[in-house]
Amino acid sequence: MRLAVIGAGPGGYVAAVRAAMLGAQVTIIEKEEVGGTCLNHGCIPTKTLIASAGALGKARRLEEFGIDLTGEIRPDILKINARKDKVVSIQVKGIRSLLRFRGVRLVEGRGSITGKDHIQVAKRDGPAEDIEADRIIIATGSRPAVLPQLPFNGDTIISSDDALRMNSLPSSMIIVGAGAIGCEFAYMFSEFGVKVTIVELKDRAVASEDMEISEALAREFRKKKIELITGVEIKKVDTAPGVHVVLSNGAEISADRLLVAVGRSFNTEDLGLESLGIAIGPSGNILVDDKLETNVKGIYAIGDVIGGMMLAHVASREGHVAASNACGGNNVAMDYSAIPAVMFTSPQIASVGLREFQAKDRGINVRIGRFQFRSLAMAHTIGEIAGIIKIVADADTDRILGMHIIGPNAAELIQQGTIAISSGLKARDVAEMVHAHPTLSEVVMEAMADVNSESIHAVKL
Repeated sequence: MRLAVIGAGPGGYVAAVRAAMLGAQVTIIEKEEVGGTCLNHGCIPTKTLIASAGALGKARRLEEFGIDLTGEIRPDILKINARKDKVVSIQVKGIRSLLRFRGVRLVEGRGSITGKDHIQVAKRDGPAEDIEADRIIIATGSRPAVLPQLPFNGDTIISSDDALRMNSLPSSMIIVGAGAIGCEFAYMFSEFGVKVTIVELKDRAVASEDMEISEALAREFRKKKIELITGVEIKKVDTAPGVHVVLSNGAEISADRLLVAVGRSFNTEDLGLESLGIAIGPSGNILVDDKLETNVKGIYAIGDVIGGMMLAHVASREGHVAASNACGGNNVAMDYSAIPAVMFTSPQIASVGLREFQAKDRGINVRIGRFQFRSLAMAHTIGEIAGIIKIVADADTDRILGMHIIGPNAAELIQQGTIAISSGLKARDVAEMVHAHPTLSEVVMEAMADVNSESIHAVKL
């Protein structure tokens, strides 16, 4: 069976490798670089920069750990970028090696579907190539969304892609959007010494998260002198010199640069979707069923281009599911009930399952468990005591519905919640599991116990 994948991001290359493992003859088409947005313009470069920001923040606190350091501590953005580029390069080479190891053919160019079993590739070098395939998986991803009143110019008004390529740090920055992308960049640039102001249309930061998590992040941002203005939109902008904006509440803000971080747009242009009659949603995303197949039999779509939870690990799982179905399984459904989401702010934010308001909207009688990181010995040993964990459980069955964390190592701790929800565990099941001491993972045990008012160390204020 011949399978062609358009797009070699975290969805596409995983789909290609999985299909090859299942015995398919696989061709993957990529117009830019393997790894897609996540590796080249998103997850990996941003987290590498955030790691530098975290190291800088820790260095400024060395005296708290009994370490004397003389001299000035400051970021060198050129060296920070060089490290970022090196990390990305290593990962790109790794994916290319993986594709070769699995016998996947990589064609570098722009692919367009010309028939149910044909793809025309405008190659970077050489003549166009026609690729025949029995099945096709579309994994073309997304790009930064543009606001009409704030068009990117790569200088004063920039996208998240532009922000990763800056060779000098501005003294001040306005960030439009307080979602995951905006908040991560806000933390990072603030740590690098940039005065950051966030402007958000909704009434709180990270509005998709549980209310208590949003409130905790706002408190931490205030401590870092990051200004958060919510419930407003930009009415007017001038860009000479720098950026000057007028908000809907009448306030005016000036900064050297403005970063637009308001979401993503789907890469569906020039794919030949219209000629095949592939269904597109009202937002421009490709519509698929729970097997990730479009309305055109034999053509699948995965990752950001189908909308929904636009996360790299979601795309990878979708790639696994689509490849299995395309290769003859056709019985694997995509399950979104226990997908963890992570934000690399400081403290980190992570969540899985239902928020409290979502559970109540469904008419579920809930019981909540909480535990503060400051009540945990390990948090004090590492000097990271800010944060809270919140468990949402079904009050009638004790089954875990959601877990939400803001605190140190939240990105790693959340996996306990993912496993618990996927396995249908009860709060008492996890509370009675012995957790090593001293570890940060004890917050999970204590919060699970608090669901039933059985936490030993929880203090109700």
